[in-house]
Amino acid sequence: MPIDVEKVTSAPPVRAAAVWDDRDVRLYHLALGAGVPETDPGELRYVFEGHERGLQVLPTFGVVAGGTGGVGFQVFDTPGMDIDLAAVLHGGQEITVHRPLPAAARATTVTRVPAVYDKGKAAVIVQESTLVDEDGAPLLTQRNQIFVHGEGGFGGDRGPSERLPAPDREPDLVLQVPTLRQQALLYRLAGDWNPLHADPATARRAGYDRPLLHGLCTFGIAVKAVTDRLLGGDATRVTGCRTRFAGAFFPGETLRLRIWAASGGGRAADGHRLTATAVERDDAPVLTDARITVTDTPTPLH
Repeated sequence: MPIDVEKVTSAPPVRAAAVWDDRDVRLYHLALGAGVPETDPGELRYVFEGHERGLQVLPTFGVVAGGTGGVGFQVFDTPGMDIDLAAVLHGGQEITVHRPLPAAARATTVTRVPAVYDKGKAAVIVQESTLVDEDGAPLLTQRNQIFVHGEGGFGGDRGPSERLPAPDREPDLVLQVPTLRQQALLYRLAGDWNPLHADPATARRAGYDRPLLHGLCTFGIAVKAVTDRLLGGDATRVTGCRTRFAGAFFPGETLRLRIWAASGGGRAADGHRLTATAVERDDAPVLTDARITVTDTPTPLH
């Protein structure tokens, strides 16, 4: 079979350089839609290096730091991995923040595959990548779930259930976030060059009438919205976030975010649960099983 689970999970980690500066950070935030309105001090903190409080960095930047694009396809060169990238779907994302990301750094990504699960019709590759600084100290760890259609049924472990359904009550906050028709073209500059997000012919071959917006872009938009509305615009308060990519979202559509305080009691430190849907398509699901965990107090940058 194309995936040799034992070889893949026992392979040594893949190490890659991840170097970025404030230009990369500003470009990433602009690709999420930051900077509107252009005179808002809260928006300028994402995009203007001369802001009086400094340039802040959303933790979701960590998945594209160094131009990796976020999914980390470098693991597909691992011994025992021989799959068709056309069968690959980014199913879920989880980020753990060890320290707030600096606006410029020379770092290293250390990536491994701790597990491959058998979902019957598909295999799920769990990829874990830790971003470490020049001293070897971790900045951020991300875990991706990569679905590979047609590679299941090999008799392996199905893996744990990671569903996190929305609370059974009305949301505490509902936001509508418009996106740009060229948003995917902007986000590609962060390093994800998959033509599905730019080439209409590729999108049609995949069953869509036009290119999609990257799931990680949609997720970044959601994390920014929660940061702005519920965390005083302070990205250093985010300690982790996760989501499942539940459906397509197209550039130019409006994202509807439904947000709940995780405890139901409104304590910020308990975090926030959320879902995202496409307004123009009768609230078609886009993000589900999502959560953002936070700290009560900002973490100073070092």
